[in-house]
Amino acid sequence: AGVYRKVATSSLLVLLVILSLLLNLVKIIWRPLWRLLMGSRVPVVVRTPEDRFEGLERVGYKFEPNYLSIDGGCGVLFPRVHYLDEGSRQGPVILCLHGEPAWSFLYRKMIPGLVNAGYRVIVPDFVGFGKSDKYTNPANYTHEMHCFVLRKLLDHLAVSNLTLVCQDWGGLIGLSTVKDVPQMFSNLVIMNTGLPAPVLDFNDDNGDQVKGAPSIIEKFQKLLPFILWRTFVEMIGTNLPVEKLFSFVLKKHNVDPAVVSGYAAPFPSSLYKGGAARWPLLVPLFKDDPVTAHLEAARNCLRTWKKPVLVMFSDSDPITRGSEKLFLNIIPHASNVVVEGAGHFLQETHGELLAENVIKFLKEER
Repeated sequence: AGVYRKVATSSLLVLLVILSLLLNLVKIIWRPLWRLLMGSRVPVVVRTPEDRFEGLERVGYKFEPNYLSIDGGCGVLFPRVHYLDEGSRQGPVILCLHGEPAWSFLYRKMIPGLVNAGYRVIVPDFVGFGKSDKYTNPANYTHEMHCFVLRKLLDHLAVSNLTLVCQDWGGLIGLSTVKDVPQMFSNLVIMNTGLPAPVLDFNDDNGDQVKGAPSIIEKFQKLLPFILWRTFVEMIGTNLPVEKLFSFVLKKHNVDPAVVSGYAAPFPSSLYKGGAARWPLLVPLFKDDPVTAHLEAARNCLRTWKKPVLVMFSDSDPITRGSEKLFLNIIPHASNVVVEGAGHFLQETHGELLAENVIKFLKEER
């Protein structure tokens, strides 16, 4: 019965992927005509109105905003970046990075515990998310742009000996930054993220020589949910239903509707969702995709990493389940903590526990 169920599930996913691809084809054909007849001029960058964030202090987001306008040189100005900077300026620095399609709101339950333990906690909103400004065109979002903006923020703050806490795309950007400037980081806390090899490169196991590695068919079956998700995002583009997505993902945890609304606050319309629409499409599919080289270099950096690492994944995350094995394999000295009962957004449901685990880890590694 289990085999038949697995075959039926895989068959359904294949059919849904084919349907999504066909719908994408229709979109490609009709979109130029739609733009010609219905398109209008839009600004390059938009800023979420401040009133969208009113009332979030009632669900724990009680932090002072900080902003940085980044001059890229030669007259190039990047969108304004928002970040939180809590705790003593003399304390050890913890850098927390969010993923798709969240923002610094995700870390609101971790920040108080870390600050009370004497740490300075910096939590930026990536361009396109949270209170940071947003490009309206998804094509403006690149892996290099996100890494550049993060580096410029860290240079502006003149911080060093950082503890990186990262999750989801915060891991792909954060660990790519670690491989570029490893001297800036002293500890890594890796949660529900990955450094994936190209999805359609079935011969690449992330350099992870795992005994009993899955066959190509098994790999394909495992990748079907992601391929479906990717084709779905490509089809709907900036119409991504962020609030419904969070409502669905957090439903079993009985999260307050006001919290779900908080996650959707930065996106009052499709004009603001360029970043959220782009990130899933940056996960490399092929060997020659732009992000492939960055993630491979990050994996190679971690293979020679000698500083402390805490790998802390959920036991119930359908998105990154199993990805912790890569980190534990290429960083043999890493500590491992499994967060029981947590899903993908473990900071939301287990924030206080995560803060305790981070504090314990850093004290043990002194």
